Parts: sequence; C-alpha cells; structure tokens
Amino acid sequence: MKIVEIRAAGLRGSTPAGGWANELKPQDCVHTLVAVFTDEGITGWGSVFTNDALVHAALKLLEPLYAGENPLEPERVSEKLHQHTFWMGRGGTLTHAISGIDIALWDILGKATGQPVGRLLGGRYRERVRAYASLLMREPEPLAEQLRAIRAQGFQAFKIGWGPFGKNSDAMDEKIVRAAREAIGNEALLMVDAGASDAFWPHGYKWALRKAQMLADYSVYWFEEPLVPDNLRDYVLLRQHSPVPIAGGEVLTRRQSFLPWLQQGAFDIVQPDVTKVGGISEERKIAWMAEENGVRFIPHGWNTAVGLAADLHLASAIRNTDLVEYLTGSPFIDDIVEKKWRLDADGMLGIPNGPGLGISVNLDALERYSGQRFSRA
Repeated sequence: MKIVEIRAAGLRGSTPAGGWANELKPQDCVHTLVAVFTDEGITGWGSVFTNDALVHAALKLLEPLYAGENPLEPERVSEKLHQHTFWMGRGGTLTHAISGIDIALWDILGKATGQPVGRLLGGRYRERVRAYASLLMREPEPLAEQLRAIRAQGFQAFKIGWGPFGKNSDAMDEKIVRAAREAIGNEALLMVDAGASDAFWPHGYKWALRKAQMLADYSVYWFEEPLVPDNLRDYVLLRQHSPVPIAGGEVLTRRQSFLPWLQQGAFDIVQPDVTKVGGISEERKIAWMAEENGVRFIPHGWNTAVGLAADLHLASAIRNTDLVEYLTGSPFIDDIVEKKWRLDADGMLGIPNGPGLGISVNLDALERYSGQRFSRA
C-alpha cells in the first residue's frame, strides 16, 4: 500500500468562541482536517490544530517525503517527516501538520487490519471514558444557566476556562467559581482553566497560588494553565505548594519538550494535544513518560470530532487515563461525523470499536464547513 495524495480542508463558518484576547470569529480557521489517500482505496482522516493556509504550505513541503510511503507504518513515516524537517521549525506548523498525517495513518492501519486504533496501540484498558464538558467562563449568572443546561445533557464533569477569569478581581473570580459549583452540584467534577497562554497574561506565581487556595474551597479537581506556558520554574514551585492539582502542557509539542516538565515535577496532570504534538505516535510516548514520572495523562481536546476520536483511542490504551475533553457546542465535533456522539447514563462516551478511528466523516457537513468535496473518501 502507498500514499498517493494528502488533502487538507480548513473548517470555517461555525468556529466556536475562543479565549484569546483577539477573539475568534465564526469564519476564522483554527482547525483543519486532512485526508490521506492510498492506492488501495483506503482513506485515513486526521485533524490539525492550525489554520489551513499553514497546513497547505506544510503539505507542499512534506510531499517529497510522504509520497509513495507505506501508510501502514505510522510511527516510522511520522518520524521520517520529523527528522528531515527539524531545521525548518520543529515544534511549529510542520509538527502540527505531521500530527494530522500521523492520526490519519493510524486510521488507515486500523482500517486495513480491521482493528480499532486503541487495540493497535497495545490493548484497550476500557471500553468507555468519562467526557468532561469544556466551555468558556462567563459572568456568574449566564455561566450557571449554561452549566445547568449542559448538566441536563448528561455530563457529570465540567471545565470552565478563560473568559473574565483573572481579568477583573479576586471577588469576581470567586463568584464565577461559586456559581459553577452551585450549578453542577457537589458530586460533579469541576475543573478551572485560567488560560494563561492568552496574549500578555498579566499574573505570576503568587496570584496563581492565591487562586489555587480559593479553588480548593470549591473542591476543584484541577487548576489548568495558571501560569504562562514557558515558566517551568514557577510551575514546579506552584505544584509543590498548591492545594489542588496543577495541569498544563497543551502548547508544548513533541515528546522532547515535555521531558523536563515531567522530570522536574511541573504537573500533576499533563495535557498534550494530539492535533499539535505530532499525532498519536508522539502522544502515546508522552503518556508513557508521564506514567514513569508519576504524572497523569489526560489529553487536551479543544479540537474536532477526529481529534476526539483519537483522544478516545488513546484513553483506551493508556492505563490511568479516565477523562477526555469534549468541547461543547461545536459543530466541528457534533456535525462532521455520520454517527453522533452520545453520552451514556453515567456521563461516559463509548470508545469506538470499529476499524481505525471508528468514525465516518460526514462529507456533506465537511463540504458545508470547508467548501471542499472529498469524493474519494
């Protein structure tokens, strides 16, 4: 089997609101799907967390390396792409684009062998995993109303992030968290994401420690990205003194970048994003390193249905991963697959057990959001 073509489709028109200071608009493209076509008629799907213009440029550059390659060898092919392009910007656009290619190659391998990706990763520890609803923070009353509506959908774990948190006052931050806890009840999991990878984040270690102490009063399950994402020293210090677990790592790429953070104890929970770090091949290596260093691996999932499927398979194959992120209200998750995601009565998502990623892309929806028709899929 050989790779004959890779195509990319940027998703537009329903891009969910983001947390950045320069707010995302519906027509902004931050997620791009890739389709890897083979000479035997099997197509694999991947997802890339970046703009399609960058993905198209990366594919053009990478084409001499992947054209004619064997798609049944995802780790080797992806490493080939990494090794021959590091001097062009390892960790940036190229790494993001390789992530999508790698996910698609695992999808192809699963389809060719008739096995779900999680089994090909070494075996499935679980058949379902709890999904936590991920949404932006708002003022207390609108946030509480939104959380009650999401709870009614069956979610039993919730993450609130970005928005006004850290941008107004300590009193307002606590009002937001209190409103969230009251809306979801005492038994549900509540996570808080400060969003310190926002542009020009103003706060440092002492703010984060004070905030962590407040969050402990509301039984917050973890405190995510409380510091700017490159401040390793203060993350280590914060983790040592925080009364709540510290999570982060979503902006890091490739396993080498994660190693000092894991070895020095910067995180209780590490959150690589499979659509950024280098794909499934790279993310499972990060998960293994995390386990060896006493850190929980829970993937970051602010992406697409294809990214969510990859996260579910990783969660099935990693021993201690019992949560996945579910970006609520995004058509790029809910609409671009033929079979809609459904929570069970326990707030869990079943891990697809069909070949490959176990999902079918809705080509009509993809055309609607990308303007492209993938007739060969």
